Amino acid sequence: MRSERLKLLVAVAALAVPLFWPAAPLGAGQNGQNSDPSQQGIRVQVNLVNLFATVRDKKTKQIISALEQGDFKVTEDGVEQKVSFFSRETTLPITLGLLIDTSGSETNMLGAEQAAAVRFLSRVLRKGDLTMVVSFDTDSDLLADLTDDQGMLDRAINRTRINSPGAQGPLSQSVPGTVFYDAVYAACHDKLAGEAGRKAIVVLTDAQDEGSTLRVQDAIEAAQRTDTVVHILLVADPRFGGGNYSVAKKLTDETGGRTIIVRSEKNLEAAFDQISEELRSQYTLGYYSSNPERDGGYRKVKVETMRKDLDVLTRQGYYAPRN
Repeated sequence: MRSERLKLLVAVAALAVPLFWPAAPLGAGQNGQNSDPSQQGIRVQVNLVNLFATVRDKKTKQIISALEQGDFKVTEDGVEQKVSFFSRETTLPITLGLLIDTSGSETNMLGAEQAAAVRFLSRVLRKGDLTMVVSFDTDSDLLADLTDDQGMLDRAINRTRINSPGAQGPLSQSVPGTVFYDAVYAACHDKLAGEAGRKAIVVLTDAQDEGSTLRVQDAIEAAQRTDTVVHILLVADPRFGGGNYSVAKKLTDETGGRTIIVRSEKNLEAAFDQISEELRSQYTLGYYSSNPERDGGYRKVKVETMRKDLDVLTRQGYYAPRN
């Protein structure tokens, strides 16, 4: 399975790293010979930025899947970029992290979350996809490592328990409270950093963090550096404060994902359906950044369509490579 998945991801993996090739030698003649040996072997570095975008109609909220390359405009730090690669993605494999909040505030919804999550994975996963399951409360626990085994994933989801530490895996920490930020950071930094292609995390949580050693900005940066989109299903019990919508929205907006407020089991099913549709209906846009600096700095990206009646959902920026 890994070898088949690798073949499907070759093109995208190439987009994730700087490209190198010999520059045209100064003083070269028509036969390609260079009259100045000191100029031989010059290498040029080009940063290729890869974006995954979902487009919806502003009024109907329907997915728009028939746009062409010329329908998009991409800017980086306000400078328009030339789109060099474009495709519609419906079958490219996805590496997915399912993070489930098992703190006390989720007691009344955990059963529904388990059932809906199992159905969601059965609908969204296809050949070549990999998924992991993580629970978090006072610590974060890897219940199932990246796998395509649906049965293993279902069992992991159904093993989640309110405030139940002690699962297997390397995502274990031990601090008081709810380590929401730490869990997102660890999933991106420790597990998804080495994966290629489309990567996403779906988090079921009220977005209340009371014990992380890291900040929300650290979680956002980890997602951005690993090209991971974060979606949050905001499942909040009013008795525990009703959820932190502003934090959830910040995390998803800056990584190209969506925050969906869930108020009932019916809403939960609909929210999973919406995320499933978006994961399977995306455009890929690749461009060579006009900024040649390899300073590790953050660059703001904006993707628009020529049609004002459409909304584009994609990440808002990326971190440049560093020499």
